[in-house]
Amino acid sequence: MGVFWITGGGSGIGAALASHVASLGHELWLVARDEVRAGALRASFPEGRVVVADLAVPGALGEVLPAQGLPSRLDCLVHGAGVAQAGRIGEVGAQVWERTLAVNLVAAAELTRLLLPALRAARGQVVFMNSGAGVYAPPRLGAYAASKFGLKALAETLRAEEHEHGVRVTTVYPGETDTPMQVRLHEEFGLPYDPQAHMRPASVAAAVVMALGLPKDATMSDLMLRPGR
Repeated sequence: MGVFWITGGGSGIGAALASHVASLGHELWLVARDEVRAGALRASFPEGRVVVADLAVPGALGEVLPAQGLPSRLDCLVHGAGVAQAGRIGEVGAQVWERTLAVNLVAAAELTRLLLPALRAARGQVVFMNSGAGVYAPPRLGAYAASKFGLKALAETLRAEEHEHGVRVTTVYPGETDTPMQVRLHEEFGLPYDPQAHMRPASVAAAVVMALGLPKDATMSDLMLRPGR
């Protein structure tokens, strides 16, 4: 069985992927922002290992996570956590930019750094859950799009640097998916929400599983997904 580390496992795509991994009996590591969320994750995934760390404070991860123990080998690291807040450039202050970049980009870079020895040991794979906003920056989502464009650069650099160590890197660009974030953004934009017009989180998780299942001599570097309806 493999060892999987997933951020954002409490809801949406991350939760769907964590459920799939757990159902196959893999060793599952999850990250919770605080003890309350950690309790909820432990209840949902009783066989999993839950560590407590606030991704909004990436500078503390290097101290907080090793103190709770890190795996010696890691087959897959999935960066599924993310935040988004709508607002025009002229309206959004530094606090929104700092939190968005911290959670969506800087924490991903720091967590990857901390887990690279384990990934190298297993010749594992890193999956970055990006967004359509990582390819095209829409109005009123400047901070979110900037973080996702940065995540794309992080993935490409990591792929080039870690090829010699056998670490594969995949970026997934899901289109509209039926997640709590998508519901909230529709509310902020004043748009009607139709779940049927969106992909299910389980469908995106299935695509990630497909990418992970490739033979070791191949890498799905980029995976673009769009609703089929």
